[in-house]
Amino acid sequence: MLIEGGDAHHLARSLRARPGEEIAVVDPDGFMLTVRLEVVTPVRVEGAVTAERPHQPEPAARITIAIANLPAAALELALSRCTEAGAHAFVVFQAERSVGRGEKVGRWSTICREAAMLAGRLHVPEVSAATSLGAVLAAFDSVVMLDRDAPRRLAELAEPRDIALVIGPEGGWTERELGLAAVTASLGRRNLRAETAALVALGIALSDRGG
Repeated sequence: MLIEGGDAHHLARSLRARPGEEIAVVDPDGFMLTVRLEVVTPVRVEGAVTAERPHQPEPAARITIAIANLPAAALELALSRCTEAGAHAFVVFQAERSVGRGEKVGRWSTICREAAMLAGRLHVPEVSAATSLGAVLAAFDSVVMLDRDAPRRLAELAEPRDIALVIGPEGGWTERELGLAAVTASLGRRNLRAETAALVALGIALSDRGG
């Protein structure tokens, strides 16, 4: 097995891997490989596969997290944790009360890639940006907008299988934005930070759809 580029550099420099060491490597074809390292350099890592087992960590449901642009630390935490938990994709959009500004799709994608590797996932969520809530709602067939005052709980909405969950900014939705939503759902009466709401909502949606 040959590993090159950024992954080789990460193994050699950050993880300080050494020849003779065994590491776990995810095969995109659906296997977890045990690889005994033979050559380790920052640009090239070579090893022999000594064992393999089936590895299917991806959820059946494709849940997209559409989240209002937040301050960098909060947004990056949401991207990382939701990737680990099984989000299929992300859309970062500019809500009317968004505090975060700018599109850093490259950095966001790197965060998701690192989190996917940590979680042993086969799929790295794609991250895109949208200019408004309206653009997000127009991009998906099935959208659930989170609103603490919604009459139904998210746990009551087990269909359809593939959905986009829309999470607002720390300042909440404006009346105009609330008026755009066809389907809303609540996570309960407690007031959650946006990054917390994203992870809780994802967990509920995946649990309702078989994990």
